[in-house]
Amino acid sequence: MARHGISITAAHHPPAACSAAPRAVAAAVAALLATAPLMAQVDLGTEEQRAAGKVVYDKYCGQCHGDDGDGNGYATLRVKPKPRDFTTGKYKFRTTPNGMLPTDDDLRRAIEVGLPYTSMPGWPNLTSAEIDNVIYYIKSFSPDFENPDRYGEPIDIPPPLESTEESISRGRVVYEEQGCASCHGEVGRGDGPSAPTLVNDKGDPIKIADLTQRWTYRGGPTKEDIYRTFSTGLNGTPMPSYADSLEVEDRQHLVNYVYSLGDGDDPGYGTLITAVHAEEPIDLQNGDALDALFADAPMTRFPLVGQISEPGRNFYPSVTSIEAQAVYNRDEIAFRVRWNDLRADTTGRNGPSMDVPMWDEDNGIGGDAEDGAEDAADSGDFFGDFGGEEAPAAAEDDFFGGGDTGDDFFGGGDDGDDFFGGGDAGSGGAEFSDAVALQFPISLAEAGSPLKPYFLFGDSQNPVDLWFVNLTYGVADTFRGRGSDQVVPTEADIVEAVTSYDQGEWTVTYKRRRSSRAGISFAEQQYTPIAFSVWDGFNRERGNKRALSSWFYVYTEPSVQQAATLPVLRAAFLVLAIELLVVFLVRRRARQRAAGSDTAADAVAAAGAPAV
Repeated sequence: MARHGISITAAHHPPAACSAAPRAVAAAVAALLATAPLMAQVDLGTEEQRAAGKVVYDKYCGQCHGDDGDGNGYATLRVKPKPRDFTTGKYKFRTTPNGMLPTDDDLRRAIEVGLPYTSMPGWPNLTSAEIDNVIYYIKSFSPDFENPDRYGEPIDIPPPLESTEESISRGRVVYEEQGCASCHGEVGRGDGPSAPTLVNDKGDPIKIADLTQRWTYRGGPTKEDIYRTFSTGLNGTPMPSYADSLEVEDRQHLVNYVYSLGDGDDPGYGTLITAVHAEEPIDLQNGDALDALFADAPMTRFPLVGQISEPGRNFYPSVTSIEAQAVYNRDEIAFRVRWNDLRADTTGRNGPSMDVPMWDEDNGIGGDAEDGAEDAADSGDFFGDFGGEEAPAAAEDDFFGGGDTGDDFFGGGDDGDDFFGGGDAGSGGAEFSDAVALQFPISLAEAGSPLKPYFLFGDSQNPVDLWFVNLTYGVADTFRGRGSDQVVPTEADIVEAVTSYDQGEWTVTYKRRRSSRAGISFAEQQYTPIAFSVWDGFNRERGNKRALSSWFYVYTEPSVQQAATLPVLRAAFLVLAIELLVVFLVRRRARQRAAGSDTAADAVAAAGAPAV
């Protein structure tokens, strides 16, 4: 009956109408199926889940992100980059297309892993249910999560291409064609001409990514992570999506080129500098000979952190690591240090004992105008006030959020601060210069003792020496520290220095006599404590506001390296001699015992013999 009924109905309709009706139904079904995944993605949780998420948020997140999710928590003044503003609905690190909201998995990754080299830590201690609930609560801050049109399916990420010479070369061409160097620099150190002027969509200055340091990529250091960033862009920042402008293969070539700029997914931080011996003189004025001396010296990378213990605090310095080497000859020792910097600030003043007003320590917000006005004039506050001038427009892209140091939580691109002290980004010369210092105890606690000092900048009982170079002048000055508030110039030893800045990298080479009557001497086979300080003038760092390291060691290896066979032969002969001595003693004792037995037998025989 059913089949008969259908056939009758069809027979009474014109052919066009007969074919149009199924097509209309099919189209309606297809549209419904197409919207079903999007509708399913609008998952805001239950009221109970959001209430449970609020408990977690208030305990761990609200201090920075604010009770209302607007990024204005009470810790914001001390946080750099500025916390994520959840009310904007903009997130940088996503697997979804440009302009789309992140998936729950995107948010979960940011919560669990955190964002490296920002104030956003990972929270691996939270349970899966707690993370789900806090995600639901975070979504409640922005109405965008209620709009199905703001959702998109995660992009496809193909397997990485092999990093062949041809692929890397093609990637370099794409890098140039897309104008990446204008922000990231010719070799990727974040020193492009546009870098000092970059801002996010809220007008906040942002820090460009250093492509040579993959471990600082907030979206992740792998090739898949880099490809995702190229394809999705970073919402709220100048970093665009290349999904429409570059074919998949060209994006993969660009990934290979960018990946080739770094030396690892991990910084490989060390704890020891090995000073190697050289017969040649150490001539600071002969660049080629100096480079040759350091060519065989092992390089060690050390982490730098903000100084947060003493007034003048610096919670998130822009320079996060420094590389160091050392060589020595019979009379002198030389240290070479390198670090990456947005630009060379060589027009200002600096010094390890300069005062930092409290308003500047507090990132320039809510500070005392009387205390800060003189210091802040024409240089802007920490968050890029630009001395009252309008912030320059953004140029080109940011890359991976480096471009937007802007955020802390999910990286959405508002790092409200002038990470570099944008105070003078728009005005030319910096008020404060770049600077660097090596630091040593003036003596070892005991002869040959490797004991490290407890305090940086020393204390009254354990003073330290600083070899300080203001990069405005490029010469070394020596200071003696007996505490952060007692750093005074000294002329204990003459320290020489040469400096250079090339494509975003500072290089400073020090030289001093190995022996000293007033400070530390560098004897062979000695472990000497060493620490580092770096000041970024663009970030308005001076005095106690600086990046610093912990105490590490310099080991002055012996000038004469013994062949490995000699100690082995010496040990073998010693063992042989001991064995021969043992054999000799055992045999002698055996002979003595045998002789004693013969004597006793003769005596007994003599006593028992019959008289004649």
